[in-house]
Amino acid sequence: MSQPNQQLKNYDLIAQGKVRDIYAIDEQHMLIVTTDRLSAFDVVLPQPIPDKGKVLLQVSNFWFEKLSHVIQNHLTDIDLDELSITDEEAEYLEGRAIVVRRLRPLPIEAIVRGYIIGSGWKDYQKTGKVCGITLPENLKQASKLPEAVFTPSSKAEVGDHDENISFETMEQRIGPELAAQIRDTSLQLYTEAAEYALERGIIIADTKFEFGLDENDQLVLIDEILTPDSSRFWPADEYQEGTSPPSFDKQFVRDYLETLDWDKTPPGPTLPTEILERTAAKYQEVARRLTESDNG
Repeated sequence: MSQPNQQLKNYDLIAQGKVRDIYAIDEQHMLIVTTDRLSAFDVVLPQPIPDKGKVLLQVSNFWFEKLSHVIQNHLTDIDLDELSITDEEAEYLEGRAIVVRRLRPLPIEAIVRGYIIGSGWKDYQKTGKVCGITLPENLKQASKLPEAVFTPSSKAEVGDHDENISFETMEQRIGPELAAQIRDTSLQLYTEAAEYALERGIIIADTKFEFGLDENDQLVLIDEILTPDSSRFWPADEYQEGTSPPSFDKQFVRDYLETLDWDKTPPGPTLPTEILERTAAKYQEVARRLTESDNG
């Protein structure tokens, strides 16, 4: 089990998110460490999920490579053994850390929805729309949409909630050409990934992407992609329209937390061992299905 707040001796910690720690390597590169921390309702829970960080990195890197024909990404060829780290740090970082290019992140989360669930379902019930996009009438909870929709949100500061924005607002913030490129790229990434995952018994109901710009202002895919933390994964053989399907992602933990008398503010409650182990198993099952059965 990882140490939630382990620090590296020779590199400066420049950012710490709910799950990831980011260290400066040099002016062109940084080290992203995917920890075993788990957040729910924007609160980091007190216990890590065993090997969660390794699973997330494995799944994310798999998708970066598989979808590299769609758009360039932030990965580099620099190995951990090229860094100035101790043996103890190397052991901790193995399988959960990667050196990436330093880019200028864009203040947008690119969300793609293929099914109507979660906040989108609540929005639809009230307005017949999701994030301002009119949808067909008489959809049920978890209905598959006729085609995937792009619903951006603004990137919030750590501790704040992201805010859904219209595509027009996105155009105003980053420019119409870049906004259209992000929308079209996100929809292609989602569509190709969803088709692949479905062949392996996983429905990707929705997901989010993040992008940055390189020194030539070219769009680059960054952060993590298509993991159980950034996506809603359902087992296809248990999917049923009209219900909230069982989940491969941290929705399992959210559902448990909803049964507690907790006001969703820090500190988070302690999770039973059974919940930790079952959550770890769900993450590992996703990785196994997606990566081990790929033959090309």
